[in-house]
Amino acid sequence: MRIFGIPIDNLSREAILERVDFFLDEPRFHRIATVNPEFLLEAKKNASFREALLAADLRIADGFGIVLAGWLQGERVRRVPGADLMEEILKVANVKQLSIFLAVRADGLSTYEEIRSAILKKYPYLKISGADIDPQIHDSRFIPPARLAEAWAKRAGRAGIHDSIILCNFGAPEQEIFLSHLRDMSEAPRLAMGVGGSFDYLTGRQKRAPEWVRAIGLEWLWRLIRQPKRWKRIWNAVCVFPFRVIFDTIGK
Repeated sequence: MRIFGIPIDNLSREAILERVDFFLDEPRFHRIATVNPEFLLEAKKNASFREALLAADLRIADGFGIVLAGWLQGERVRRVPGADLMEEILKVANVKQLSIFLAVRADGLSTYEEIRSAILKKYPYLKISGADIDPQIHDSRFIPPARLAEAWAKRAGRAGIHDSIILCNFGAPEQEIFLSHLRDMSEAPRLAMGVGGSFDYLTGRQKRAPEWVRAIGLEWLWRLIRQPKRWKRIWNAVCVFPFRVIFDTIGK
């Protein structure tokens, strides 16, 4: 299925986890993007972000709006929320006792140390490194994603770090653009994924919607009630996105 020209891999949870296993065993870089309506709207106007999404090895539907878009196109889309997929990846990594790098947004709700501690409580066999990183400013200068990725790779090389996985919570579009630039780095991990606000669920800084609310596709309403300041983002995802999909479908 394609939405606004961007393919969505409509796979079952089991098939996705098989891909994760394959990615971790194959000695090269792979990237998973969990795509929601906001991503697709941003990609329509942001060429760099669009390229980053297209370059991902796997694009998973995350967001009930993607399910509705599939229905409009006559396809039943299987949704796998990014927070759930992150947990599944951590479970696999824990069994394999892999090393993980956490690229944590410096001005986010949860710090690197809080996230690391929360993950190790659930997955004690992981080897975790990382840092609080400003995705834009360093020494009062703007750092493009390519230079930020290069700086990360040099740091990893100097420290002898060879992480199997990197998880990044910069948010869109920064996290996807940053991670896409790791592909050609000599110290690139085998698997990279942007996780948005999922770290904050682990640390308890944010409370996730109950499972029944998620099951019926009303997680957006839960977020609106708890975080009214997100109204513009939710409006785009719930109202603007479906109309854009309808017009795009009619125009074909």
